Amino acid sequence: MSKILVIEDEAAIRRVLIKILSEENDTYQVEESEDGLSGVEKIKNEDFDLVLCDIKMPKMDGVEVLEAIKKLKPEIPIVMISGHGDLDTAVNTMRLGAFDYISKPPDLNRLLNTVRNALDRKELVVENKILKKKVSKKYEMIGESSAITQIKDIIDKVAPTDARVLITGPNGTGKELVAHWLHQKSDRANGNMIEVNCAAIPSELIESELFGHVKGAFTSAAKDRAGKFEAANGGTIFLDEIGDMSLSAQAKVLRALQESRIQRVGSDKDIKVDVRVIAATNKDLKKEIEDGKFREDLYHRLAVILIKVPSLNERRDDIPLLINHFSEKISEEQGTAKKTFSDKAIKLLQEYDWTGNIRELRNVIERLIILGGSEVSEQDVKAFASK
Repeated sequence: MSKILVIEDEAAIRRVLIKILSEENDTYQVEESEDGLSGVEKIKNEDFDLVLCDIKMPKMDGVEVLEAIKKLKPEIPIVMISGHGDLDTAVNTMRLGAFDYISKPPDLNRLLNTVRNALDRKELVVENKILKKKVSKKYEMIGESSAITQIKDIIDKVAPTDARVLITGPNGTGKELVAHWLHQKSDRANGNMIEVNCAAIPSELIESELFGHVKGAFTSAAKDRAGKFEAANGGTIFLDEIGDMSLSAQAKVLRALQESRIQRVGSDKDIKVDVRVIAATNKDLKKEIEDGKFREDLYHRLAVILIKVPSLNERRDDIPLLINHFSEKISEEQGTAKKTFSDKAIKLLQEYDWTGNIRELRNVIERLIILGGSEVSEQDVKAFASK
C-alpha cells in the first residue's frame, strides 16, 4: 500500500486530488494537510511514499516545505502543485530536488502518470538502500584487534576524501575488503566500483582493459571499446595486484592520475575522467622500484595514504570472531543450522600457522562445518584442519 500526503490550503483542490487518487487505486492511502506547517509535522511522525505539495500556502510555503522534507526524509519524492503565476517557482523547485510539478487545475492523466512514476522511483530508492545494506554486510570487516581497529579508523577518516590509497599485505588478508569499505563510505558510493586484477590480465592487453581502444588499434579490435577507467567515471577504480602491471601501462596510469585524462589505445583524443584510484599489492614496491620493475613516481602518486593489512598470524585475537562470522555465513549458504565450536577447537585454530590467512581460515571452517559433528570439537580440528 502506497501512502500519499496532500498538502494544499485550498479545500476544493484538496478534495479533487484526494478523490482522483482514491478512485485511481484502492491501494493508495491518502492523507491531507491544510498548510505546510502541519504537513511537515505529519512527515516527521509518519512515513509517506509520496507528497503532493502546493507552492503558495500560509504559515509555510511550498518551497520551505520542500527544503524541510529534503532534510528530514530525502528519499520521499515531492510533486509540487503550481498555480498559473507560480510556474517559474515550480521549475525552480525541480532544481531544489522536487520530483515534478503539476499545474492547477490538475489534468487527470498528467497527475496520475506523475504519481505512478514518483511511486516507482521511491520503490527503486528503497530497493537500492536494501541492496546497499546487503553489499555492506558482504564486505564487512570482522575484528577488534588493535591492527583492524586502526584500519577502520583510517577508513573513516580517508573515505570521504578523494585521496588515493595504496593497500599492502600478504595474499588472503582481505585487501579487497578495505577497498570496498573505502568506496562504500565515500561520496562516490552511488557510482561504480570497478575492480581490475592486474595480475590476471596479459601485459599486452592491460592497456586496452584500462583505457579502452578504437576500432583497428590491433588485429582483434573490431569496434571501439571503453576501458575500465571510463566505466569507473564518477566512482572508484580498484587496481588489485598493481605490482604486476607492466611499465608501459604504469606510465599511462601515471598520466591518468596527473591529468585526470586518458587516451584509448590507437587514439590521440583525450577523454576526461573523474575517478578515485585505490590500489593494492602483496609485493614490496620499494624493492620493485630498486629492481627497476615499478615506477617511483607512480608509487608516490598512489601511496598518498598507505594501509597495511596484517596477516592472520598477527591478529590471532580476531580468530574467534572470524570463526563465528564464517560459521553463520556458511551455514546460511548451505541451508543448515549454525554449528558451534568448542573452546578447545577455537584455541587449536588460534594456534594454527595461517600461511593462507583469512582465505585459508574460511576454507577450513567450511570443511569443518560440512564434515564435523553437531559441535566442532578439538578432534574434528585435528582431523580436518591440516588436510
